[in-house]
Amino acid sequence: MQDEAVIRTDGLTKRFGSARRNILAVDDLNIEVQRGSIFGFLGPNGSGKTTTIGMLLGLIRPTSGSMELFGQDTRQGLPPLLRRTSAVLENSPFYPYLSGRDNLEVFSRTMPNADKNRIDEVLKTVGLRNRAKSKTRTYSLGMRQRLSIAIALLSDPEIIILDEPTNGLDPSGIIEIRDLIGELGQQGKTIFLSSHLLHEVEQVCNYVAVLNKGRVIAQGPVDELLHKGKMLQVRVSDMDAAVALLIDAEWIKTIETEEDERLIFVEADEEKFPDINEMLVKGGIRVLEMKKAEDSLEDFFLEAIEGKEAWAGNA
Repeated sequence: MQDEAVIRTDGLTKRFGSARRNILAVDDLNIEVQRGSIFGFLGPNGSGKTTTIGMLLGLIRPTSGSMELFGQDTRQGLPPLLRRTSAVLENSPFYPYLSGRDNLEVFSRTMPNADKNRIDEVLKTVGLRNRAKSKTRTYSLGMRQRLSIAIALLSDPEIIILDEPTNGLDPSGIIEIRDLIGELGQQGKTIFLSSHLLHEVEQVCNYVAVLNKGRVIAQGPVDELLHKGKMLQVRVSDMDAAVALLIDAEWIKTIETEEDERLIFVEADEEKFPDINEMLVKGGIRVLEMKKAEDSLEDFFLEAIEGKEAWAGNA
């Protein structure tokens, strides 16, 4: 991944309504999306995600603030920048009486940068080559969503914006779209994934911005936000004695306890985990359970909204 921001917003704000009834949909939004990342734009319904996408695509005029695509201010000329970007919005329309391939043929003629010669390639990428001749009215919801992504890929975009791509899908359809997003990321595409589904973002994204009531309340790499691989959960026979023993180790960063469950949460480098076990055993403390402790994105999201603990990043 190159260290280059392909999407950047600075104080991006959007208000709707009149002076009497003013709705602040997006409030001083500051985000950066690095090239090649799978960026999760996470927030509940009504948090400003779709409004932000509308501004990025030039469909909604910002009230204030600025946006950059590929390092260029969009106020200096958005259309050339959008030719390097594709978007898949909710409920993308198709011609139901045409096959998947024929739909791609039609859209390739209407999209300025679409390449008709890429049809076979994109059908293979989204896993629809075997159903390319079937009419789209026979497609499942998941297949139609994959066809939407195929249309977006016709122009070989550098950025793909996906707005709630798994909304309404059954579990198998969700897995198919998740795998497809991961494959596109491996191909070097930058994915901007807007979703209210925490588990979906946690599964596929490597960076996330958490949005609530139009404001980014936390952002950062998913692994860092969730402390993945850094926390060890230990259940011991004598919690107080274990804490007293471990607290003197310089390489242990933090120690937290949960008294009801006799659990200790130790933050340290992963290679030190065996040393923690050895210290406890040599100290005469029985280790009843030991495993990595990983917060879920749901836990983090709730904590961030409640203002308990949140890594604010660049928000």
